[in-house]
Amino acid sequence: MIESFAVLTFGCRVNQADSQALESELRARGALAVSAEEADVVIVNTCSVTGAADQGARQTIRRVARLNPGVRVIVTGCYATRRPDEAASLPGVVGVVANADKDRLVPLARAAGWITTAERFGEGEGPCGLASPGTGGRTAITIRVQTGCEERCSYCIIPETRGSSRSEPPTRLMSRIHAAVDAGYKEIVLTGVHLGSYGRDLDERTSLTALVRRLSEWDADVLFRISSLEPMDCTPEIVDLVAASPRVAPHFHLPLQHASDAMLAAMRRPYRFADYEALVHRIRRILPDASIGSDIIVGFPGERDGDFEELLDRVRTLPLTHLHVFPYSDRPGTDASARTDKVDGAVIRSRARAVRELGAGMTAAFRQAQQGVTSRALTLDEGWSAVTPNYLKVQLNRQFARNEWIDVRIVEAESLRAVVV
Repeated sequence: MIESFAVLTFGCRVNQADSQALESELRARGALAVSAEEADVVIVNTCSVTGAADQGARQTIRRVARLNPGVRVIVTGCYATRRPDEAASLPGVVGVVANADKDRLVPLARAAGWITTAERFGEGEGPCGLASPGTGGRTAITIRVQTGCEERCSYCIIPETRGSSRSEPPTRLMSRIHAAVDAGYKEIVLTGVHLGSYGRDLDERTSLTALVRRLSEWDADVLFRISSLEPMDCTPEIVDLVAASPRVAPHFHLPLQHASDAMLAAMRRPYRFADYEALVHRIRRILPDASIGSDIIVGFPGERDGDFEELLDRVRTLPLTHLHVFPYSDRPGTDASARTDKVDGAVIRSRARAVRELGAGMTAAFRQAQQGVTSRALTLDEGWSAVTPNYLKVQLNRQFARNEWIDVRIVEAESLRAVVV
């Protein structure tokens, strides 16, 4: 009998990439992926960006322990790093691994005896353990190119839980990308905690721009997608490379967080609204069909009615395609949590609803603008849907195998119904 495992992931693309790497390492050692209800070992990769994220992790661990008595739960990620004793006290938990040790989780777990049949695992490393497209319901693969953050936004606990910025050396990163392509992946998502800082910490300095330039010249039919990128790091060169190369998706996620310059300063965001506005209008001018998403925080301490109205008025003028809305959540240890001018919870919820409504209108308008447009798309799921480079998941009029490039034309905007051409 081979040790069985499940990896449950919370939060950001970086955690998704970390989980995929853990899964690949376990597979390479001979472990069998099953559901959390059946697994001998469940790794819970947690997030701690909000109080709700902490609560979700705790609830999941309790549910797994209830449905799978005798399971050995290993908790890692940001919640495990920030509250290790709390995580260790949860039912079924045999071990807690901080973010600093996450890359060594499997050997640490073997040494500690949390994986009790570790001797049955082979010692294979590398691409032999990389699951093929479709495993676990995923068609694209997410690769972490960087972790940690040097920025000190006043509301964010992540620099404390992830540590300083650390980049994957180009040689190792290229090896991982080649392995993913060899395994059959046709879409590769590049992610990082502060992705735009890639390469600054390496002895041989490089940059995200240099990486994107290299990938834009890739000779295989692969699409690279850049995940969340801070506005100040989205250089004109990166935008121009995306516009010029079919290898890089016309998809930008650029967290604004607020449109009031006073609020941006209080959040310690290193730009003004005018900088962000100029950036997204330039992207839209050069790439008319690009997807441009953003994050917005509502209810930050000190946010007055006038600040919120300024947020709505200014965001409404931006050519964005979708918004992720985050009601402000206190993170103990941050400067924002110490402020006394907190916004009432009911006000925060009301403001969040208003911004979500604004975002829904932006998404609907973007979809409407794409009706009649022909685009490439990569088939997903059971072959009845596909995702376009500009991040629209369309419903197909006939079935295909998963992980195939096809050409589609969107014929109905609201449902994103498309026909294959």
